[in-house]
Parts: sequence; structure tokens; C-alpha cells
Amino acid sequence: MIREGRSTWVFPQPPVILSVGTVVGPDEGDGPLSGDFDLVHPNLDLGQPSWEKSERLLLEQATDIALQHAKLQKDEIQYFVGGDLMNQIISNTFAARKLGVPYIGVFGACSTSMESLAIGSLIVASGAGDYVMAGTCSHNCTAEKQFRYPTEYGSQKPPTAQYTVTGAGAAVIGRSGAGPVVTAATIGKIVDLGIKDPFNMGAAMAPAAVDTIQTHLEDTGREPGYYDLIVTGDLAGVGLPIAAELLKRHGVPMEQTKLGDCGLMIYDVAKQKVQAGGSGCACSAVVAYGHLLKRIHQGELRRILVVATGALLSPLSFQQGETIPCVAHAVAIEAPAVSEQGGITT
Repeated sequence: MIREGRSTWVFPQPPVILSVGTVVGPDEGDGPLSGDFDLVHPNLDLGQPSWEKSERLLLEQATDIALQHAKLQKDEIQYFVGGDLMNQIISNTFAARKLGVPYIGVFGACSTSMESLAIGSLIVASGAGDYVMAGTCSHNCTAEKQFRYPTEYGSQKPPTAQYTVTGAGAAVIGRSGAGPVVTAATIGKIVDLGIKDPFNMGAAMAPAAVDTIQTHLEDTGREPGYYDLIVTGDLAGVGLPIAAELLKRHGVPMEQTKLGDCGLMIYDVAKQKVQAGGSGCACSAVVAYGHLLKRIHQGELRRILVVATGALLSPLSFQQGETIPCVAHAVAIEAPAVSEQGGITT
């Protein structure tokens, strides 16, 4: 493992994403990516007595599916790295209790998908583990209850608000095998431009995404065109245009590649009642692990940079009038045949 530049890890022997598991709720199942997920639930409650237990079950199912696809048993996983939006990351904590392997809990809000994948890849690349699982989840009703108002309250939301994705994504990372590889990861820093509106997350997170994209390109010496797609986690309809404009102002030639956003991919914003688009930990997780990795397997994409974005506020900080600190973590995922590292083939 080599650190390049300010905050990027480049892996000489890239860890392999051996398998993934993606589970989503009914609204995600009604979206344009429905066929790319392993399991779609028809109801939000999943037959559970609380929304929190429903969210936990989403992650338990995603981890089970990832293990099945990898043809591994639980005790073959050295570490589970994960987090979520709930207080004390309880969805992951309780799912890890069932998984029964050494657990590293992380919190990056909606950036947790790539934060956990980056840490898991580092563990594998360093030789500290042969198999590591990274996972995260979110649920529309748990997030609404914790950060805004319970769904039953019927609170109206402005057009800048986003719709928390109900779902979970898990990935098994190994030292060798068939599958896309993680060639690099850039750990972002906190960026806070003073936005206080919790219903305008896209605008708050956009500067953090831009900072991480620029840092990644500077650290690696790559042009944006190196990637077939650079995709942000959940900037959605408000934040993505802001990020594109900031990149243009900073002289980053994004015309060489396509800039997308998981929050705009997972829903049909014109037809579904999701305000500006999707958000939540599961947003980038299920889109990256389900849709984007499928496109890599099919040869439609060769190199992608997934820049998961997170707004690190809490109900307490909002009530005390604090601004919203944000972060973004980027992971470069490539088809093995095009990886610049030697000795890796499909």
C-alpha cells in the first residue's frame, strides 16, 4: 500500500470486491434500477414491529446475500466494517452482533458506504485480513423520525429536501479472486461553508464532494477523463449542479467524463415523490454495489470513482444552531483487465 499526495491510498495489489449484497424497499423497487438489486421488499416494515428493526433486517439480509455470493462462511470474515445514520450506529451494531465477527463501527453519515469500503480495502491490502466485509444501511422512516419528523406527522417538505433511501448494501473484499478491484481511496476532510438548513443537504455537501474529487485527481495525477464515470453519493437535484459549477470554476475539466449522482439514479425524480432525489447511507451503497458494479461486470464501465457524501449534523447540533459539517470519501473501482496494477486479470 502506498500513500500518494495528501490523503489518497493507492493499492499496488488491489483488493478484489468478491461479492455484494443489495436489499431495498418498495420505493426503490419502483425506481429505474429495480432489476439491479438482489432483493426488493414490497413493504417498508419488512414484517418487523419497529422501523429500526426493519432497517437492521435490511443489513442482515444484505450481509447474508454477500456471503452466499462469495461462497464464504461467517467465520471466514476477519472484520466487518460498517455504520449507519442511527444514534450509536445501532443498525450496524445489532447486525454485527448476529454476524459474530470482529467489528469496526464507523460513522460518516451518508458517506459511510465508501468510508467502510476504503477501510476494508486498506485492511486487506495491508495483509491484516484475508476477507473483510463492508456494509451500511438506511431506512426512510428511521431517518425521518430521528432527523426531522415522524412520517405519521405528515410534515410538508421544501423542494430542496431529499428522500432517504430504504436499503442496505454489503461487499466482501478479498486479496485475490474474480471481480472488480479497488485501486485507490481518498479520505476526505470536513468542509463547512455555513449552511444550516437540514432540508438543503445537497447544497451543504457539494463543496465537500468537490474538495475530495480535486484532492483525488491531484494526489493521483489523473485527469477526470481517466474515469468513465465520477459519481457522487447523494447530492441530488440541488447539489449536483452546484458541484459541477464549482468544479468548472476550479478549472477541473469535467467535460472529459460524465458526472453523475446516486441520488438521481435510484429514483425517477419526475414521477416519484422524492423531492430533489435520494439520500441516506444506502443511497450510494445500493447504487454502487448493485447498479454500477453490474455495469462493470457487463463491460459498460471500466473505471469509476464513487464519491460518497455525508452531512455530519445531528438533531442536537441543529437545535443548537450549528452549521452542517460535511465530508466525502472517494473510492476508485476498476475492471481487473484495465487496472494499471500488474498481475490482475478477469
